[in-house]
Amino acid sequence: MTAPLTSLDRPNSYIGRSVPRPNAKRLLAGRGRYISDLKLPRMLYAAFLRSPHAHAKIVAINTEQARALEGVHLVATGEDLARICTPWTGTLDHFKGMTSTPQLPLPLDRVVWAGQAVVAVVAESRAIAEDALELIEIDYEDLPVVVDIDSAREVGGPLINPGTANNTCFRSQLDNGTVDEAFAQAAHVVEEEFSFGRHTAVTLEPRAIVADYDPAAGALTVHHATQTPYQFQDLYSRHYGIPEARVRVIATDIGGSFGMKLHVYHEDMAVVGLSILLGRPVKYVADRIESFVSDIHARDHRVRARMALDAKGEILAIDVLDLTAIGAFSTYPRTSVVEGNQVIRLIGAPYRFKNYRATLEVIFQNKVQTSQYRAVGHPIACAVTERLVDMAAVKVGLDPFAIRAQNVIADDAYPQTSPTGYRFEALSHQACLKRLHEMMGYEALRAEQADLRKRGIYRGIGIAAFVEITNPSPAFYGVGGARISSQDGAILSLTPSGEVRCLISVTEQGQGTEAIISQIVADQLGLAQEHVKVITGDTEVTPHGGATWACRGAGIGGETALQATRVLKRSILEIAALILQEQPSALDIIDGEVVDAVTRNQRLPISEIARIAYFRSDTLPPGTQAQLTVSHHFAPQGYPFAFTNGIQGCSLEVDVETGFVKVLKHFIVEDCGRVINPMLVDEQLRGGIVQGLGAALFEECRYGETGQLMNGSLADYLVPMPMEMPDIVIGHVETPTADTVLGAKGVGEAGTAAASACVLNAVNDALAPFDASINSIPITPIKVLKALKRF
Repeated sequence: MTAPLTSLDRPNSYIGRSVPRPNAKRLLAGRGRYISDLKLPRMLYAAFLRSPHAHAKIVAINTEQARALEGVHLVATGEDLARICTPWTGTLDHFKGMTSTPQLPLPLDRVVWAGQAVVAVVAESRAIAEDALELIEIDYEDLPVVVDIDSAREVGGPLINPGTANNTCFRSQLDNGTVDEAFAQAAHVVEEEFSFGRHTAVTLEPRAIVADYDPAAGALTVHHATQTPYQFQDLYSRHYGIPEARVRVIATDIGGSFGMKLHVYHEDMAVVGLSILLGRPVKYVADRIESFVSDIHARDHRVRARMALDAKGEILAIDVLDLTAIGAFSTYPRTSVVEGNQVIRLIGAPYRFKNYRATLEVIFQNKVQTSQYRAVGHPIACAVTERLVDMAAVKVGLDPFAIRAQNVIADDAYPQTSPTGYRFEALSHQACLKRLHEMMGYEALRAEQADLRKRGIYRGIGIAAFVEITNPSPAFYGVGGARISSQDGAILSLTPSGEVRCLISVTEQGQGTEAIISQIVADQLGLAQEHVKVITGDTEVTPHGGATWACRGAGIGGETALQATRVLKRSILEIAALILQEQPSALDIIDGEVVDAVTRNQRLPISEIARIAYFRSDTLPPGTQAQLTVSHHFAPQGYPFAFTNGIQGCSLEVDVETGFVKVLKHFIVEDCGRVINPMLVDEQLRGGIVQGLGAALFEECRYGETGQLMNGSLADYLVPMPMEMPDIVIGHVETPTADTVLGAKGVGEAGTAAASACVLNAVNDALAPFDASINSIPITPIKVLKALKRF
């Protein structure tokens, strides 16, 4: 018997209920199990000597003094590791024509960005290893440096990778063939060039890894702060020639990731090789300075876009050129092309229009690699779209809400296919727009804005609709040849004590995976959540699966847990029916007790069923084999993605004398399908919004002309702090996906997707009386003053 998913008044109802994360108290008490804290017997420590040049030939390396230092066990160069590690190339088959040069843990003859690891030292302590680094001498010969997008595209200019025709990694175009005609017939055209500054994840825990190779067993164990242990199990196995069954990757508590810990890093691959060479555990934890010059960056885009509208303000066409800079290599195995690809495919997503053309150029440069980071491509697509919509509203003479209400895809018009080729199952733009208008008290905000302007106080109101990609199917990476799973697995057991243990492939990185999985299992089985233990992040014990990325944990991992639990429940009730001489359909489970399905009278606890099955199976009818462990896998089918949607609003104030922007209040109405835990959803949205505000107002990795990162420390790289975090008001619309029983979509990236677009529109709204505008993110005080011609 299956109870409805949304009845919160029934016993053991957890889907849709706010409950604390099971691991929250442990983490708050300082009992987290981070890689940074790990100490193994005979463990050694690695440190890396990094290139001071953005592009240079390695002429000679002298390591004699470093090798002689007491406490040093190994000094390794690129050649040492190349003997045991095969190179990797960051391309995917479905990005036709994409190129990237092969990579190795450490370079052989050239460095291609400032901060690239060149030599590794392994010693008794990190301090000794760092002392040894100072004794290493490297002779470099400078090569031409390519820093900005224009110089990278220059015909006949310097090449990042010798032997290639140009600095283009990938080029593609979407074109339905009618764009020029639509613009020719348009009553109104708005266009602008947008720039988006590079920024990077600033996680609580930096990248960390401990590799432990056992030469006697030929086995490798890697403790890795990563979102995707199964991906790395495969990669370490293939590139170091170790059978996959002898590679174990353990990802315990992770102090934040935001996509940054998805990718193969040269240092991580090197640490595995160092452990193999030494036959001992080797630990590496990046310090903050290293993180800024080696963690992936994101959002380095310059976009030229235009929008055509008819006389009434209905969108006719959009035409886009996105130039995306990605550093010297494409990352592996997910590639650095995915972000730009999602930009051109998500532009215009909330709106009803037919004519679209977009060109994407992905460009190499002598900087740190860029790749997937929270809300991959979404903030760029959203900012470009929503700024154009606001510009169109001014030109046509419509209110920002009115022009969106006129153009969004109607809630009853689904399914829809966008001009970019994305298939939308069911979205709720109209409902979200209406709800946001009410939440903001929009008319009162406009009246207050007008009154304050008379007194020389300039406030702005910005809104931004968005569409988010979640629950990716095999069409995302598998189609390109990457061994990145779109399915998840769960092993569910009723233990002899009557409690339930769930081993699942989705991982926990602070977002609440353990909570939602235990809620789903408890809800569907009929017992208290505290009697469900969830185990994640260990390839040796948990079943293979996609793990956590692209907001897939609830929608795919949660559905896996739900289906597995229903199978386990049937097994329990079948055994109970044999014991009670009833039909399974006449029984149910409530509060851990088997009950009569009609009267709810208790018959026996499930702990008694477990006792009989495990210890007195002789009392069951002959031929009965009690199955109290279930192994189940689930992969999404139907739509390639479960798209979510929503709209954000922002109220802020611009000080026109100093250029400072103060966000007063932020609003979001979001539709992630079935909400499993409202508290976790709301906090994911708040966290995502704050990251989006960081991109909008503070965060940018700034480079000099020679390719040096100018602000590579937390003293110079600004992130939003508690004082910069506004009140965030949250509302929900629920449109469950019909592709799963659970109906859940993702939510982790929705806050980030539109926050910067919201701020961009609100700042421009505040500057409207001065006929000034900004179309560059982050919006710094200097940019505001320059727009006002006061700097």
